[in-house]
Amino acid sequence: QVQLVESGGGLVEAGGSLRLSCAASERTFGTYAMTWFRQAPGKEREFVAALSRSAGNTDYADSLKGRFTISRDNAKNTVYLQMNSLKPEDTAVYYCAARRGIVLRGHRNYDYWGQGTQVTVST
Repeated sequence: QVQLVESGGGLVEAGGSLRLSCAASERTFGTYAMTWFRQAPGKEREFVAALSRSAGNTDYADSLKGRFTISRDNAKNTVYLQMNSLKPEDTAVYYCAARRGIVLRGHRNYDYWGQGTQVTVST
């Protein structure tokens, strides 16, 4: 069973950047599709970006394309989310999630979750 730990969140001004990391406990990390979700107060958890096991396929929420980049380092058992040109509406708790098999956007398809990291973007 893989355990996930996010880090890298914080407070940033609008227009700034952050890089989130998600470290996995398992050596078979490379067999998991990895995805970032986020959840703002009072809103449902929403898909942000996903990356296939081999990093050959990526998927992004349409509204975030061009600003966010997902990547992974299987040797370090870590997936990253580079966030640029941040906006106040990006404020949320960001979660990484893992599943065996293909990338899917629905959060209910994921078996393993981190505890989340808060990202706050000020005006």
